[in-house]
Parts: sequence; C-alpha cells; structure tokens
Amino acid sequence: MIHMRQYNEFEKKNVRFLVDKQIQFATIQVTETGLKKSILDATAPVRAYFKECGIHDYETQPQGELGKRFIETYILTETSEHQTKTSLYRPITKKGDPRMWVNKVRGVEFLHVDDIFAIIALNGVLYTINLSTINIPKVYNSPIVTPLQDLIKQISTVKNSISEELLDLIKDRMSEWTVAERFADTGVGRTIETMLGIPMNADTTPDYKGIELKSHREASRVRNTLFTQSPEWAISRLKSGKEIVDEYGYIPAGYSNKTLHVTLSAGRPNPQGLGLLVAPQKGLLEADEFAMNPEDGSYPKIKDVAAWKLLKLHERLLIKHRETFWIDAETKIEGGKEYFRCTKILHTKNPIPSQFDVLLDQGQITVDFLLCRRSGGDTYSFKIKSSARSLLFPKSETYKLRGA
Repeated sequence: MIHMRQYNEFEKKNVRFLVDKQIQFATIQVTETGLKKSILDATAPVRAYFKECGIHDYETQPQGELGKRFIETYILTETSEHQTKTSLYRPITKKGDPRMWVNKVRGVEFLHVDDIFAIIALNGVLYTINLSTINIPKVYNSPIVTPLQDLIKQISTVKNSISEELLDLIKDRMSEWTVAERFADTGVGRTIETMLGIPMNADTTPDYKGIELKSHREASRVRNTLFTQSPEWAISRLKSGKEIVDEYGYIPAGYSNKTLHVTLSAGRPNPQGLGLLVAPQKGLLEADEFAMNPEDGSYPKIKDVAAWKLLKLHERLLIKHRETFWIDAETKIEGGKEYFRCTKILHTKNPIPSQFDVLLDQGQITVDFLLCRRSGGDTYSFKIKSSARSLLFPKSETYKLRGA
C-alpha cells in the first residue's frame, strides 16, 4: 500500500481551510522518483475522487498508450492560473497500476520533491493547488481577486446552498410527528427518503445531490451502517455467500434451510469462530476462522474465509460519505403504527481512510453477514459505533431541530 506522509502544520492549515469551505479534493505527494520520471501513482483516494466526480474510471481503462486519457487542467498559484493537461493511464507493464501526471508549464515552478498538492474537479476540469507552498487562507482573504479565490468561493457557495436546502427540507417536513410508511427497522429511513423524493438507493453514490443520509431511532443503540460491500471472491477461499453458509451457517427456529446472520469484529471471534483481521501488509481485510489457544487465551487464525481489498473499501467510504447527514429520530407507537420526528442532525465531511483501518482493528467498525435470507440477497454491512464517528470524520456540525 502507498502511504502519503503526514501533513506539516502549514499543510494542515490549508487542508482545514478547504474542508471548512466544503471543497472536495484529493491529494498526492510528489516523490523523487515520480518527479524524475514524470509519473505519479493514482492512489485509492484519487481514483475514488475521479470516479465520483465523473472525471475518469481507472477500472474500465485499457492498458497502454492507446488507452491514455488527457484532462484539461489549470495549475493555480497565489496570483495566477496556467492551463495544461493531466494524463491518466495504465501502463502495459506489471498489472497496469493506475498512473497520472500533471504536465509542466514553462516558467511555472509548481512541483518539488515531497510536496503535497490538492486536485479539485469542477465541470470536467481539474485544478491543482500546491498545499506545501501556497497560503490558501491568505489568498482567499486577500482584497486582490485571483483565480484561486474565485474557485473556492464558487464551489463553497454551491455546497453550502445544497446542505442548507436539505436542512430546510428536513425541518419543514419532518420536525413534527410523521407516520412511518412501514413498521420495520428501515421504516423511518425509507420514509425520510420518500418525503425528500429520493428513490431506493441500491448503488454506491450518495442520496441527495452528493449528501448521504443515515437515520436511526434515538432509543436505539444500534451501530450506524457506513456501506455494504461484498468480499473479493477471486482472492477468497470461499467463493460465495452460499459457500460461507454451507460451512458456518445454522438452521434457526422456523427455518428449513441454513442461514447466517452474524457480526464479525477484530479481536474476538463470534460463536461461529468468525472474526476480522486487518492485514495492511497484504492490503487486505480478512474474514477468518479463529480458535482459542487454551494455554494463553489468545485467538490465533486457523482458516481463511473471505477477504476485501482495503483500497476498495477506502474508495467506497470516500464515495459514499464525502458528506453525510446522520439523522436522529424520536419515535412513538400509536394505533399499531410508528410515528417519528427528526430531532438532531450530525453533518460530517471528508472521512479519513487510514482511520477506517484503525477503527476496524479496534473493533469500532464491524461487518454484519446477512446471508441466505428469506427476503433474498446476501448483504455484507460495514457498521460503525456512534461514539467512533468523530474519529472517522474530523469535521462535523450538529443541528438541533427540537429542544434547542
């Protein structure tokens, strides 16, 4: 796995400013080898960002020169902008690992070894800003109008208007008692989506104009679902949910066939002996079988079950939760129906992929297997404890709709 170095204090200030202004961006570090060869690795966050913004999908790109794509790009300095191109390609060699390069502009010294730059996509065009050298807050607050200042104001205005629009809709339509359209675990969430005109969301993209919606009942202490993602069967020992159920499933009361509804976490296996193992050296999250060692009480791994690529999980996280409304709802039961009203919203932005791995390893993020259900379809749900959300999402705001 490719790891970017930690931000220094100057870069942190720039990043915090962009996040506060609701600017979505990806970052890349310039390595010495990359600068010499004019090649940079398109990391998982960059690939996820390009795909989300409709810029490029590396997964469908052919390898070699014929598959190379060029995207119109502007290099932004503190006072000016310079038009160029960014090349996106997958070489013939090795596995065709995704690559990119921002073409240089004569007379503009933009990149240096070890610099970190931000990439912003807008209307099919890329804009690059050197986070290591440009004082972004100073440029933004300057009385001198610059292309960089204009870009940030343009994006920030649009993003603020969307979140304000969504907040107003929820306040207007759901801050008073509303009947849920179904008496079920998903009843409140589905009703909120219906009232906002959001269709059933089975894809990987956010719900409302780039904002994901997650709702739960105040009285419930359940974990919050981040996203669902099936294992990578090609690299897994067992090749389907059915094979997992055949080996580890059970027949519950009232059923005639095996099923498997269990939670997997790191640290301690569940009653079926299943648990999670974060293996960064392999770039994998593993679902494995464990057994207790009676001599020391530890739980060594005894058998592979299934696996996910961590890079793929990072992509899912970044696409699904670039910006999220976590909605708390107060509920009551009357006349055999459930009523709810929204009371509080946590507004989060820009999750940290490296923290995702840490929280998996700490058992704060778990995976639910819902396999061979009567309703059909296998689901692998990644869930986070409410108390751990602030560790995954560094920037958040809370809106109180009642009792403020």
